[in-house]
Amino acid sequence: MSDAAPLTIISVSAEVAPWSKVGGLADVAAALPVALARRGHRVIGVAPRYAPYDIAWDTRRTARFGLFGAEHEVRCFHARIDGVDRVFIGHPALSRGGIYGDEHGVYGDNDLRFALLSRAAIEAVALLGLSLPDDGADTIVLAHDWHAALATVYLAARYRHHGRLVRARSLLAIHNLAHQGVFSRDRFAGLDLEEHWWPTLDMGGDVNFLKAGIMAADRLVTVSPTYAAEIRRPEHGWGLDGLLRMRAPVLDGIRNGLDTEAWNPRTDPYLPAHYDLDDLSGKAACKAALQRELSLAEDPTVPLVVFIGRLDAQKGVDLLLSAVPWLRREGAQLVVLGTGDPGLEQRLREVGDDRIRPIIDFSSALAHRLTAAADVQVVPSRFEPCGLTQLQAMRYGAVPVVAATGGLVDTVQPYDPIADQGTGWHFRAGDADDLVRALGDALYTFRQWPEAFRGLVRRGMARDWSWAEPAAAWEARMRDALAVPPWA
Repeated sequence: MSDAAPLTIISVSAEVAPWSKVGGLADVAAALPVALARRGHRVIGVAPRYAPYDIAWDTRRTARFGLFGAEHEVRCFHARIDGVDRVFIGHPALSRGGIYGDEHGVYGDNDLRFALLSRAAIEAVALLGLSLPDDGADTIVLAHDWHAALATVYLAARYRHHGRLVRARSLLAIHNLAHQGVFSRDRFAGLDLEEHWWPTLDMGGDVNFLKAGIMAADRLVTVSPTYAAEIRRPEHGWGLDGLLRMRAPVLDGIRNGLDTEAWNPRTDPYLPAHYDLDDLSGKAACKAALQRELSLAEDPTVPLVVFIGRLDAQKGVDLLLSAVPWLRREGAQLVVLGTGDPGLEQRLREVGDDRIRPIIDFSSALAHRLTAAADVQVVPSRFEPCGLTQLQAMRYGAVPVVAATGGLVDTVQPYDPIADQGTGWHFRAGDADDLVRALGDALYTFRQWPEAFRGLVRRGMARDWSWAEPAAAWEARMRDALAVPPWA
């Protein structure tokens, strides 16, 4: 609980779990507002209503905006959950079921869809029948990734520059710089912005929503300290590193937290046995149960390695595939859970045998059981802004082997056998040989030094991975933004 005056925080995102989810953004958009509300703030989480949600009721309040040559009416659906006002914005363009696209591909009007979200978000308080101070004192618009980035522009262009909400400030949360929301130049005319805002959105002659947010937001936050440094360099900047270097004084990295109620091995309803730091016997039972479930040899001495995630190049699945022959020779078991690139899916199917189990699917329940069963969880990403799977792994006593990039560096402490410290192993991102080296160290420690391996397990489980510390850091950055004149 914060001792300072409470804030009004409008958190805007394209995804929010459990109602809509593609990746970790949805988990952050679900958990961070709850953590901020527990600190005493009034928090409104705004997301599209992609489908009817039984939890949310129709307020019958609407707002109208002119975009792309037409007048659009959005409708407000509301639920109050865990101290957070959840607002779902209803509009025919948003309510097709898919988040970014469907089986035919990406929706062609995503610029309209997320401009509508960004415009409606700032009106969310009024749509709830609540009020803000006319000058927007102690009010923060928190925009997550490119889909919500125009909210920072609209706050400046449609409100502050017209004498409304002049004391409100905005933060842009960058979860993944690789996705930027790029559209053709002619689409700018439909965004209800004066022509002098064109340079804010212009990126090589195209409209770039994320670039606009970087230029317009009062402060910028990424999801880990290392990623905040990486994106200021050309190799990770995706063409925006120069702008991010310019804005470096107001760019911070705050590592994500974990929903420690949903991810709790003591109470997890998905697990066949429960356990905690004081009694790990249930973890051994979870491993045995999973080996039986997947028709793997039921043997506690065989190291079980797990990968959970999207099957694509960013996640380093090809590197893991290159390590499969070595893992087979070492007598390890490997389970891969995920979907994604059809070519990688097929390659995984081809290597499956009595030790290697590819599961081309995604199941939250199975993800929990796998994490509980795993001895080692591998995260071979080429880049990873923060990552949640390594936090889930340590929470459940699986030792992480991770690429030395982004938030993986910030959350996994390399094992030092001399000092008997650390929680896992690092390897050079993108280096298949170094991945094998790190996995070799993990498997050797598991087999030859079981007490040392149990120390790794216990240190990971003992860490506080909750949102309490990150939420306090987020609040501090919000107060920093409110303390100075607006940027745009």
